[in-house]
Amino acid sequence: MKRIVLIALLIFSGVLSLFPQENSNFTLWQLPSQINSIGNSYVFQMENGKVVVMDGGLKEETEYLKGFLAVLGNHVEAWFISHPHGDHMGALNQILMKPGEIRIETIYHSAVPPEFYMSQKTQYSTYSTEGFYHNLSNSGIRVVNIAEPGMTVEIDQTKFKILSVANPEITVNDYNNSSMVIRVWDAKKSMLFLGDLGAEGGDKLLNGPFGEELDCDYIQMAHHGQAGVSTAFYRSINFRACLWPTPSWVYENDYGEGYNSGNLKTIEIRNLMDSLGIKEHYISFKGLCKID
Repeated sequence: MKRIVLIALLIFSGVLSLFPQENSNFTLWQLPSQINSIGNSYVFQMENGKVVVMDGGLKEETEYLKGFLAVLGNHVEAWFISHPHGDHMGALNQILMKPGEIRIETIYHSAVPPEFYMSQKTQYSTYSTEGFYHNLSNSGIRVVNIAEPGMTVEIDQTKFKILSVANPEITVNDYNNSSMVIRVWDAKKSMLFLGDLGAEGGDKLLNGPFGEELDCDYIQMAHHGQAGVSTAFYRSINFRACLWPTPSWVYENDYGEGYNSGNLKTIEIRNLMDSLGIKEHYISFKGLCKID
Protein backbone atom coordinates (compact mmCIF):
# COMPACT_ATOMS: atom_id res chain seq x y z
CA MET A 1 0.00 0.00 0.00
CA LYS A 2 2.82 2.44 0.87
CA ARG A 3 4.37 1.83 -2.55
CA ILE A 4 1.06 2.56 -4.32
CA VAL A 5 0.69 5.83 -2.41
CA LEU A 6 4.29 6.79 -3.28
CA ILE A 7 3.74 6.11 -6.99
CA ALA A 8 0.52 8.13 -7.02
CA LEU A 9 2.13 11.08 -5.26
CA LEU A 10 5.11 11.11 -7.59
CA ILE A 11 3.00 10.97 -10.75
CA PHE A 12 0.24 13.37 -9.79
CA SER A 13 2.59 15.92 -8.23
CA GLY A 14 4.35 16.14 -11.59
CA VAL A 15 7.70 15.60 -9.91
CA LEU A 16 8.11 12.21 -11.54
CA SER A 17 7.05 11.57 -15.11
CA LEU A 18 7.32 8.36 -17.04
CA PHE A 19 9.74 9.87 -19.54
CA PRO A 20 12.41 12.58 -19.43
CA GLN A 21 11.76 15.97 -20.99
CA GLU A 22 12.18 16.32 -24.72
CA ASN A 23 15.71 16.91 -26.03
CA SER A 24 17.24 15.49 -22.85
CA ASN A 25 19.59 12.53 -23.20
CA PHE A 26 19.19 11.54 -19.57
CA THR A 27 17.34 12.65 -16.48
CA LEU A 28 18.82 12.17 -13.02
CA TRP A 29 16.96 11.88 -9.74
CA GLN A 30 18.78 12.19 -6.42
CA LEU A 31 16.54 10.23 -4.08
CA PRO A 32 15.87 11.66 -0.61
CA SER A 33 16.79 9.76 2.53
CA GLN A 34 13.76 8.07 4.08
CA ILE A 35 15.20 7.90 7.60
CA ASN A 36 17.48 10.98 7.67
CA SER A 37 20.55 8.76 7.62
CA ILE A 38 23.62 8.60 5.42
CA GLY A 39 22.89 6.94 2.11
CA ASN A 40 23.60 7.26 -1.59
CA SER A 41 20.84 6.71 -4.14
CA TYR A 42 20.60 7.94 -7.75
CA VAL A 43 18.33 6.91 -10.61
CA PHE A 44 18.88 7.80 -14.26
CA GLN A 45 16.46 7.52 -17.16
CA MET A 46 17.62 7.67 -20.75
CA GLU A 47 15.78 9.44 -23.53
CA ASN A 48 14.16 6.21 -24.69
CA GLY A 49 13.17 5.14 -21.17
CA LYS A 50 16.07 2.87 -20.15
CA VAL A 51 16.82 3.06 -16.42
CA VAL A 52 20.16 3.03 -14.60
CA VAL A 53 20.65 2.99 -10.82
CA MET A 54 23.71 4.08 -8.87
CA ASP A 55 24.02 2.55 -5.39
CA GLY A 56 20.42 2.71 -4.09
CA GLY A 57 20.78 3.45 -0.40
CA LEU A 58 20.10 1.62 2.85
CA LYS A 59 18.00 -1.53 3.24
CA GLU A 60 15.41 0.61 5.09
CA GLU A 61 14.92 2.56 1.85
CA THR A 62 14.20 -0.53 -0.26
CA GLU A 63 10.44 -0.04 -0.52
CA TYR A 64 10.81 3.59 -1.57
CA LEU A 65 13.32 2.62 -4.24
CA LYS A 66 11.10 -0.23 -5.43
CA GLY A 67 8.19 2.17 -5.77
CA PHE A 68 10.31 4.58 -7.75
CA LEU A 69 11.51 1.86 -10.11
CA ALA A 70 7.96 0.54 -10.51
CA VAL A 71 6.89 3.89 -11.98
CA LEU A 72 9.74 3.60 -14.47
CA GLY A 73 8.80 0.09 -15.56
CA ASN A 74 10.68 -2.20 -13.12
CA HIS A 75 13.44 -2.81 -15.68
CA VAL A 76 16.98 -1.66 -14.81
CA GLU A 77 19.45 -1.71 -17.66
CA ALA A 78 22.52 -1.20 -15.46
CA TRP A 79 23.14 -0.93 -11.71
CA PHE A 80 26.43 0.52 -10.48
CA ILE A 81 27.61 -0.08 -6.91
CA SER A 82 30.36 2.27 -5.77
CA HIS A 83 31.49 0.07 -2.86
CA PRO A 84 29.98 -2.56 -0.53
CA HIS A 85 28.93 -0.44 2.45
CA GLY A 86 25.36 -0.91 3.66
CA ASP A 87 24.32 2.69 3.01
CA HIS A 88 25.21 2.20 -0.67
CA MET A 89 24.33 -1.44 -1.42
CA GLY A 90 21.79 -2.22 1.31
CA ALA A 91 18.67 -1.70 -0.84
CA LEU A 92 20.11 -3.64 -3.77
CA ASN A 93 21.05 -6.47 -1.44
CA GLN A 94 17.42 -6.69 -0.31
CA ILE A 95 16.24 -6.66 -3.92
CA LEU A 96 18.68 -9.44 -4.83
CA MET A 97 17.12 -11.59 -2.11
CA LYS A 98 13.52 -10.66 -3.03
CA PRO A 99 13.47 -9.08 -6.51
CA GLY A 100 9.72 -9.18 -6.98
CA GLU A 101 8.90 -7.63 -10.35
CA ILE A 102 12.24 -5.84 -10.76
CA ARG A 103 14.42 -7.11 -13.59
CA ILE A 104 18.10 -6.06 -13.66
CA GLU A 105 20.18 -6.66 -16.77
CA THR A 106 23.72 -5.99 -15.46
CA ILE A 107 25.35 -5.02 -12.16
CA TYR A 108 28.74 -3.29 -12.26
CA HIS A 109 31.05 -3.13 -9.26
CA SER A 110 34.72 -3.31 -8.30
CA ALA A 111 35.18 -6.07 -5.73
CA VAL A 112 37.25 -5.37 -2.64
CA PRO A 113 39.66 -8.18 -1.68
CA PRO A 114 38.67 -10.74 0.99
CA GLU A 115 41.25 -9.40 3.45
CA PHE A 116 39.16 -6.23 3.65
CA TYR A 117 36.16 -8.01 5.07
CA MET A 118 36.99 -11.51 6.34
CA SER A 119 37.98 -10.15 9.76
CA GLN A 120 34.41 -8.79 10.09
CA LYS A 121 32.83 -11.96 8.76
CA THR A 122 29.13 -12.48 9.51
CA GLN A 123 27.90 -15.35 7.39
CA TYR A 124 25.57 -13.97 4.72
CA SER A 125 24.50 -11.04 6.87
CA THR A 126 22.49 -8.35 5.09
CA TYR A 127 25.18 -5.76 5.70
CA SER A 128 28.26 -7.93 5.31
CA THR A 129 30.35 -7.69 2.18
CA GLU A 130 30.54 -11.47 2.02
CA GLY A 131 26.77 -11.75 2.16
CA PHE A 132 26.35 -9.15 -0.57
CA TYR A 133 28.85 -10.90 -2.83
CA HIS A 134 27.12 -14.21 -2.14
CA ASN A 135 23.78 -12.71 -3.20
CA LEU A 136 25.35 -11.19 -6.30
CA SER A 137 26.79 -14.50 -7.45
CA ASN A 138 23.52 -16.34 -6.83
CA SER A 139 21.24 -13.73 -8.39
CA GLY A 140 21.33 -15.02 -11.96
CA ILE A 141 22.05 -11.44 -13.06
CA ARG A 142 25.03 -10.61 -15.25
CA VAL A 143 27.67 -9.18 -12.88
CA VAL A 144 30.73 -7.30 -14.14
CA ASN A 145 33.62 -6.93 -11.70
CA ILE A 146 35.79 -4.05 -12.92
CA ALA A 147 39.39 -4.56 -11.84
CA GLU A 148 41.00 -1.79 -13.90
CA PRO A 149 39.80 1.77 -14.56
CA GLY A 150 39.05 3.06 -18.05
CA MET A 151 36.01 0.99 -19.01
CA THR A 152 33.13 2.93 -20.61
CA VAL A 153 29.55 1.67 -20.56
CA GLU A 154 27.41 3.41 -23.17
CA ILE A 155 23.65 3.33 -22.83
CA ASP A 156 21.94 5.09 -25.70
CA GLN A 157 23.74 8.45 -25.94
CA THR A 158 24.91 8.51 -22.31
CA LYS A 159 28.37 7.30 -21.30
CA PHE A 160 29.43 5.94 -17.90
CA LYS A 161 33.23 5.86 -17.62
CA ILE A 162 34.94 4.14 -14.69
CA LEU A 163 37.79 6.39 -13.56
CA SER A 164 38.74 4.61 -10.33
CA VAL A 165 38.26 1.11 -8.96
CA ALA A 166 39.09 -0.77 -5.75
CA ASN A 167 42.44 0.31 -4.28
CA PRO A 168 43.61 -2.63 -2.13
CA GLU A 169 47.00 -1.00 -1.61
CA ILE A 170 45.32 1.80 0.37
CA THR A 171 44.72 0.42 3.86
CA VAL A 172 43.71 3.74 5.46
CA ASN A 173 39.92 4.19 5.27
CA ASP A 174 40.07 1.12 3.05
CA TYR A 175 36.46 0.54 1.98
CA ASN A 176 35.78 4.19 1.18
CA ASN A 177 39.05 4.63 -0.68
CA SER A 178 38.01 1.69 -2.87
CA SER A 179 34.92 3.52 -4.12
CA MET A 180 34.36 3.16 -7.83
CA VAL A 181 34.41 6.66 -9.35
CA ILE A 182 32.23 7.20 -12.41
CA ARG A 183 31.99 10.06 -14.87
CA VAL A 184 28.60 10.29 -16.61
CA TRP A 185 27.87 12.53 -19.58
CA ASP A 186 25.65 13.18 -22.57
CA ALA A 187 25.52 15.98 -25.12
CA LYS A 188 24.15 18.46 -22.57
CA LYS A 189 25.78 17.81 -19.21
CA SER A 190 28.37 15.86 -17.25
CA MET A 191 28.48 14.45 -13.72
CA LEU A 192 31.18 12.99 -11.50
CA PHE A 193 30.20 10.42 -8.85
CA LEU A 194 32.83 9.96 -6.15
CA GLY A 195 31.06 7.53 -3.84
CA ASP A 196 32.77 7.69 -0.44
CA LEU A 197 36.27 8.25 -1.84
CA GLY A 198 38.74 9.48 0.79
CA ALA A 199 41.72 11.80 0.56
CA GLU A 200 44.18 9.04 -0.36
CA GLY A 201 42.01 7.61 -3.14
CA GLY A 202 41.21 11.10 -4.36
CA ASP A 203 44.89 12.05 -4.61
CA LYS A 204 45.62 8.83 -6.52
CA LEU A 205 42.80 9.61 -8.95
CA LEU A 206 43.78 13.25 -9.36
CA ASN A 207 47.40 12.36 -10.14
CA GLY A 208 46.61 9.28 -12.23
CA PRO A 209 45.86 8.74 -15.93
CA PHE A 210 42.30 10.06 -15.66
CA GLY A 211 43.10 13.23 -13.74
CA GLU A 212 42.31 15.31 -16.82
CA GLU A 213 38.79 13.85 -17.06
CA LEU A 214 37.44 15.05 -13.73
CA ASP A 215 35.95 18.40 -14.80
CA CYS A 216 32.16 18.25 -14.83
CA ASP A 217 28.96 20.23 -14.43
CA TYR A 218 27.73 18.35 -11.36
CA ILE A 219 29.86 16.66 -8.71
CA GLN A 220 28.62 14.20 -6.10
CA MET A 221 30.22 15.26 -2.84
CA ALA A 222 32.54 12.53 -1.60
CA HIS A 223 31.52 10.62 1.54
CA HIS A 224 28.29 12.60 1.90
CA GLY A 225 30.24 15.88 1.92
CA GLN A 226 32.39 15.14 4.96
CA ALA A 227 35.80 13.48 5.41
CA GLY A 228 35.95 12.60 1.73
CA VAL A 229 38.46 13.77 -0.86
CA SER A 230 40.82 16.59 0.10
CA THR A 231 40.07 20.28 -0.32
CA ALA A 232 42.91 20.33 -2.86
CA PHE A 233 40.98 17.80 -4.95
CA TYR A 234 37.94 20.08 -5.16
CA ARG A 235 40.13 23.08 -5.92
CA SER A 236 41.90 21.22 -8.73
CA ILE A 237 38.87 20.55 -10.91
CA ASN A 238 36.12 22.63 -12.48
CA PHE A 239 32.43 22.12 -11.67
CA ARG A 240 29.41 24.34 -11.18
CA ALA A 241 26.97 22.40 -8.97
CA CYS A 242 27.06 19.98 -6.03
CA LEU A 243 25.04 16.84 -5.38
CA TRP A 244 24.83 16.20 -1.64
CA PRO A 245 23.65 12.67 -0.63
CA THR A 246 23.54 14.02 2.89
CA PRO A 247 21.19 13.89 5.91
CA SER A 248 20.44 17.09 7.81
CA TRP A 249 22.65 16.26 10.80
CA VAL A 250 25.66 15.65 8.56
CA TYR A 251 25.00 18.76 6.47
CA GLU A 252 24.81 20.88 9.64
CA ASN A 253 27.48 18.86 11.52
CA ASP A 254 24.97 18.68 14.34
CA TYR A 255 25.58 15.89 16.84
CA GLY A 256 22.68 17.02 19.02
CA GLU A 257 24.07 20.28 20.33
CA GLY A 258 23.40 22.50 17.35
CA TYR A 259 25.10 23.73 14.21
CA ASN A 260 28.72 22.58 13.78
CA SER A 261 28.76 20.83 17.15
CA GLY A 262 30.17 17.57 15.79
CA ASN A 263 33.55 16.48 14.49
CA LEU A 264 32.64 16.20 10.80
CA LYS A 265 34.22 18.38 8.10
CA THR A 266 30.98 19.29 6.36
CA ILE A 267 31.02 22.97 7.28
CA GLU A 268 34.62 23.27 6.08
CA ILE A 269 33.60 21.77 2.74
CA ARG A 270 30.51 23.97 2.51
CA ASN A 271 32.66 27.03 3.14
CA LEU A 272 35.06 25.83 0.46
CA MET A 273 32.19 25.57 -2.03
CA ASP A 274 31.21 29.15 -1.16
CA SER A 275 34.77 30.32 -1.73
CA LEU A 276 34.78 28.59 -5.13
CA GLY A 277 31.61 30.44 -6.08
CA ILE A 278 29.41 27.34 -6.25
CA LYS A 279 25.80 28.43 -5.80
CA GLU A 280 23.84 25.44 -7.13
CA HIS A 281 23.31 22.70 -4.54
CA TYR A 282 21.07 19.62 -4.53
CA ILE A 283 20.73 18.23 -1.00
CA SER A 284 19.04 14.90 -0.40
CA PHE A 285 17.43 15.63 2.97
CA LYS A 286 15.52 18.53 1.39
CA GLY A 287 13.58 16.18 -0.90
CA LEU A 288 13.63 14.59 -4.32
CA CYS A 289 15.91 16.39 -6.80
CA LYS A 290 15.49 16.12 -10.56
CA ILE A 291 18.04 17.24 -13.15
CA ASP A 292 17.33 17.13 -16.88
